[in-house]
Amino acid sequence: MDLGVRWKLHGGDGRTPAPGAVVRPDERLTWPRTAGLGAQHVVAMFGASFVAPVLMGLDPNLAIMMSGVATIVFLLATRGHVPSYLGCSLSFVGVAAVIRAQGGSSATVTGAVFVVGAALFLVGLAVRRFGARIIHATMPPVVTGAVVMLIGFNLAPVTASTYWPQDQWTALLTMLFTGLAVVCLRGFWSRIAIFLGLVFGYGISWVFDLVFGKIHSVDASGKLTDHWRLDLSGVEKADWIGLPTLHAPSFEWSAILVALPVVIALVAENAGHVKAVGEMTGESLDSRLGTAISADGVGSMLSTAVGGPPNTTYSENIGVMAATRVYSTAAYWAAAGFALLFGVCPKFGAVVAAIPGGVLGGITVILYGMIGLLGAQIWLNARVDLRNPLNLVPAAAGIIIGVGNVTMKFTDMFSLSGIALGTIVVITGYHALRAFAPAHLKTQHPLLDEGTSSYDEGKP
Repeated sequence: MDLGVRWKLHGGDGRTPAPGAVVRPDERLTWPRTAGLGAQHVVAMFGASFVAPVLMGLDPNLAIMMSGVATIVFLLATRGHVPSYLGCSLSFVGVAAVIRAQGGSSATVTGAVFVVGAALFLVGLAVRRFGARIIHATMPPVVTGAVVMLIGFNLAPVTASTYWPQDQWTALLTMLFTGLAVVCLRGFWSRIAIFLGLVFGYGISWVFDLVFGKIHSVDASGKLTDHWRLDLSGVEKADWIGLPTLHAPSFEWSAILVALPVVIALVAENAGHVKAVGEMTGESLDSRLGTAISADGVGSMLSTAVGGPPNTTYSENIGVMAATRVYSTAAYWAAAGFALLFGVCPKFGAVVAAIPGGVLGGITVILYGMIGLLGAQIWLNARVDLRNPLNLVPAAAGIIIGVGNVTMKFTDMFSLSGIALGTIVVITGYHALRAFAPAHLKTQHPLLDEGTSSYDEGKP
């Protein structure tokens, strides 16, 4: 059985590729060069991949380690044809915040996300069986865009009430620096702008502690106290080598219903990434879309089963491939190996856990807004006509419900609110209105996600 773990040396010697040459997925450079590329992929995904578990209240060490495991599973499942790294998904940050606000624990969060991973696995199997048209039929861009938007903007109260009040001036400076880094930096540095913003905020918090002493504000628990902005006591106590803390998931229907809408965002994300990789490598990957989606689901299930966060394909690493023109899956195997090594260093996790709340406030102002506006980007890419009430009405209603955290109470024990209710309104509202809409409102361009618009072309 071909598992995609055999590579031929590019150019015969695997040294420097010729100008404009492409290193294909089944090729590799020399192992030292491959290891260097793998390290670059780890750095590229680091910024978002350790911010996400911190925001979700999960162990960043375990997150990094399980991202390596998920990447290995993905590479094996796709037989080395789809070079991609699976890192902690930011799409779940909002639902984790909602679940915790409802009194849920880390086990409740990972249990809900485990179910999302299982749902994603089943969606992948359906795509393998029926083709990508099943995605287009149930989740056209007007729906996926609205769901991604409401997931991102639902996070705004987390920044406003939890992170920003802990240190507003550090938050403001971190936000300004991160914004400048995202806009002004180029190449590799622009891809780790969020990480640079965290480093800057870390440094500013340390300087402010030296100059101004303790701050009188709410701490991470919400209590008004005098405390240091940057508390490194946990770093001193942490060991250099050790396994991260594991825990089993816990399943609660209320949490599962909040998390399930993220499946829509993950499907759209995977489809776009697979299409992008196919265009870069020059190999049609249409037939592997379902496998890639299922592999992503399995990776998330493995991670959340032991207490880690979910995973998804990372655009940061796709950007690294585009810049280097090296698409070798051997580099991703190297990256997965480095991630596993980072995962067994508790001191690294303690450094991440010590990130001050004010720093997270500045970062999340930009990060959460960017997640929400990805929904608008889906609409723009697919040329969704919001002048058409068939598109406008369900999207508008669902977004306001999601952003405003509107609650619909059915019984004393069961209610829907925010992300879950908004997603249901968008999906059911769109398809119900489409069933009754006059013909002239339905005559528009095909509702295909740009990332998957060429799938199934030529098929009956």
